[in-house]
Amino acid sequence: MNINYIEHIGIAVKSLDEMIPYYEKLLGIQCYSIEEIKDQHVKTAFFKIGQTKIELLESTNPEGPIGKFIEKKGEGVHHLAFATDDANKALQEAGDMGLQRIDTVSRIGAEGLNIGFLHPKSTHGVLIEFCSK
Repeated sequence: MNINYIEHIGIAVKSLDEMIPYYEKLLGIQCYSIEEIKDQHVKTAFFKIGQTKIELLESTNPEGPIGKFIEKKGEGVHHLAFATDDANKALQEAGDMGLQRIDTVSRIGAEGLNIGFLHPKSTHGVLIEFCSK
């Protein structure tokens, strides 16, 4: 699969307006990007720590994946994202290993990255995302 590093840790939050200042104070760094991904019903805010990012995720639709996650589990860690050379190849290899995929091919996500997810039912409860440029 050629995993290179942890690309980001996704954290579901109810309000970016409230949580961006909290994380800026907590981490001592500024949010460098806010972006809405309309087809995924989410607004994101990014913080960079070394090579890894923290992605705050706010739902723009209660029926979207983040809205449903917060309703069911509350705010907190949503997913781990791994940088790879080719998200499509990583998804294919995961499928070949018998892992359940949410995405069989990558799609465009925040920051223009190609992204694809593995279902947490097949990864011991952790939502895994593969990212590539």
